Amino acid sequence: MSPEGFPRVLPMRQRANVVNKVLADRLETVLPVAMREAGIDMWLIICQEDNLDPVFESIIPMDTWCPILQILVFYDRGPEAGIERINLSMTDTKDLYKTPWPGRRHHSEQWALLRSIVEERDPQQIGINVGHVQWAAGGLTHNLYNQLVKALPCRYISRLVSAEACATRWLATLSDEEVILYEHVMDVAHALIAECYSREVIVPGVTTAQDLEWHYWQRCADMGIETAFKPSFYLIRRGSAGQLYGGVDPVIRAADLIRCDVGIRYLGLISDHQEWAYVLKPGEKEAPEGLRTLMAEGNRLQDTFMAEFKRGLTGDQLLHNILSKAKLEGIPNPRVYSHSLGRLLHETGPLIGLPWEQERNIGRGDVRLETNYAFTMELSVEGSVPEWSSESLRFALEEDMVFTASGCRLMGGRRNEFFLV
Repeated sequence: MSPEGFPRVLPMRQRANVVNKVLADRLETVLPVAMREAGIDMWLIICQEDNLDPVFESIIPMDTWCPILQILVFYDRGPEAGIERINLSMTDTKDLYKTPWPGRRHHSEQWALLRSIVEERDPQQIGINVGHVQWAAGGLTHNLYNQLVKALPCRYISRLVSAEACATRWLATLSDEEVILYEHVMDVAHALIAECYSREVIVPGVTTAQDLEWHYWQRCADMGIETAFKPSFYLIRRGSAGQLYGGVDPVIRAADLIRCDVGIRYLGLISDHQEWAYVLKPGEKEAPEGLRTLMAEGNRLQDTFMAEFKRGLTGDQLLHNILSKAKLEGIPNPRVYSHSLGRLLHETGPLIGLPWEQERNIGRGDVRLETNYAFTMELSVEGSVPEWSSESLRFALEEDMVFTASGCRLMGGRRNEFFLV
C-alpha cells in the first residue's frame, strides 16, 4: 500500500517485466495445451500494424513496436520437443521467438519464408484465426487470408482450419502465476471504487454521477492505467424523492443510491465491478434495512453461482443450474448474465446468460468450463423496499472470481455492505 493507503501501482518498466515474465511462462504451459486440444500442429497469426489481431496482442511482449506486416508461426514438434515459435516480422519479441527473417526488406520475403517454413515442417492441420463464434478468434482479415492462400503451395490450402478452439483456450486460460497476479489488479480496482465513494470525492448536493465518471477516468489516466470500458455511475433514488427533485435532477443527495459499472486494464488483465454506495441522511448510521436485505439476497445469489461451477459444463448448463438452485432457495427474481474475464472483457470462456436471454445462448453459451478460467459474477435480484413505500428495485451486483482446481474463489473479495457516503 502507498502511504495514503492506495495500493502501489507499478511503474511502466516493472509492468513490462511482469507481463513479459508471465508471457514466457504461458508460452511454455498454456500454448501446448491450447494447440493440442484443438488438434492443430501449426498455428499462424497474421495481422498488420494498425489492425492487430486480439490474439497477437496477447502473445507478444509488452514493450515492443509492431511495424507493418506481422506473422507469427507456432509448430508443435511433439510432447518432448514442445512448441516451436517463429517471428517473421520486425517486431522485437525478445528471446521468446526465433527470428529467421532479417527484417527491413520487402514483405514479399516474409511470405516466401513462411512458405518454406510450412513446406519444411509439413503440418497436417494449419490453424488460422477465422472463428465464427468468438470475435476474438476472427482476427485474420480477408485481404491477408487471400495473401496467405497465394503464398502457400496448393496442397496446404485444404489443410487450413479455424483456430477458434485454440484461440479460445489460449485467451481464456490463466496461468497459476496470473491467478496470483490478479489479486493485485483487483486491489487497485477496488481502491479506485472506494475512493470515488468517499467524501473526498463526493459532496452531497453538489457532485453528480457524471462527475464520478470523469473522476474515475482521470484517476486511471493519472496512474497510467487504461479503463476497460467507459466508466459509468448511476444515480438511483425512490420515486417520491425523484418527484421532489424534479425527476431529472443529476445531483447526488442524501438517501440516494449510487451504482458503478467500472473496470480497469492493468498488467494485461481486466477487472469489471458493480458496487453500491448509500448517501447517509443526517443522523443515519447505515443504509435502510430493506436495501441491506436486497444486498444480502444478491450475496446469496453469488454464493449459489460459485457453488454450481464444475469443469466441463457449458455456459448454458451453468446458467440453468444456477437459476434452478436460486429459485429453489427462494432468492427473489434472480437473473444471471455473467461473462468470462481476463485479457478481454466479454470473451472467450463460457457465456453464462445475457440480461435479455436467461435460457439459451447458442455458440458462446456452448463453450465449456475449464480450470483457471476467470469470470465476473454479473447478476441481480429484485424485491420491494419497505422504506421506499414498497417500491420494487432491481439490485445488480458484479464481482470477479476465478475457477481453479480447488473450486471458485473471489478475487479481491466482495462487498456485502454499502459504501457509506
